[in-house]
Amino acid sequence: MLNWGVIGTGNMGQVIVTALLEAEVTNPSALYVTNRTLAKAELLQKKYPKIHVVEEIHDITTHCDVVFLCVKPKDIITVLPILGEQLRKDQLLISITSAFSVEELEQNVSCQVMRLIPSITNFSLAGVSLLTFGERVPESKKLWIEEWAKSFSKPVRIEEGKVRIASDLVSCGPAFFAFLAEQYIKDADALTDLSYQEATTLLQEMFIGFGKLLEDGHFTLEELIEKVCVKGGITGEGIAAIEANGSQLFQHLIKATHDKFNHEKKTLNRLLSYR
Repeated sequence: MLNWGVIGTGNMGQVIVTALLEAEVTNPSALYVTNRTLAKAELLQKKYPKIHVVEEIHDITTHCDVVFLCVKPKDIITVLPILGEQLRKDQLLISITSAFSVEELEQNVSCQVMRLIPSITNFSLAGVSLLTFGERVPESKKLWIEEWAKSFSKPVRIEEGKVRIASDLVSCGPAFFAFLAEQYIKDADALTDLSYQEATTLLQEMFIGFGKLLEDGHFTLEELIEKVCVKGGITGEGIAAIEANGSQLFQHLIKATHDKFNHEKKTLNRLLSYR
């Protein structure tokens, strides 16, 4: 049986641990986790008592065949030299960071390398995971990885140049639309007799039904708009208001995330050059 390791148990590290165990990709006893603040890793152990919480990265690289790197981008600079010294060629390093390319990872370690960008939807064994493989990963292993990724997501191979926008849609998307939904609920509470809790319940149930419509293939997004938006009706007036007041919202959003992404890449490259 393979052993799996997770370095960093922040939000996305927790997604990875939960997805691997709930989808039964591996057993808790074959999973090793570590975090700069061990207390955070120990919280996971309360949920999954049989996982191993270890203090040092060396404990991960010694015991694990597959290692997930789930630290913040700035912390990669500190962790990579350690991994470069300790990982063997037959081990697989999986980064979840979009700003650090697979090619850049391969320049710093001698093992097999790939990137897997998860989504918080993977908590529910749903949504997409984005996969980018390094040159050292054989095709047979790529297919094996896609198979276990299917157990908690829909894995999609993504080219380097499309990683940022794909990550916006898949990984950041739940937060973006949750933010918009929360604002909708607050305004419904402020401007009508509907309470915050009533509006929350109704909108959450709408989202569940909306997802089910798409999952079952009843409508495309365009068809759904046409079905609900009767010409001259109330929905049409609402969409007109959105077009008038927020038609460029996602243009600004995409520009902001890409600007931040490019800034992170420049920062990482500068830090690497100083190393």
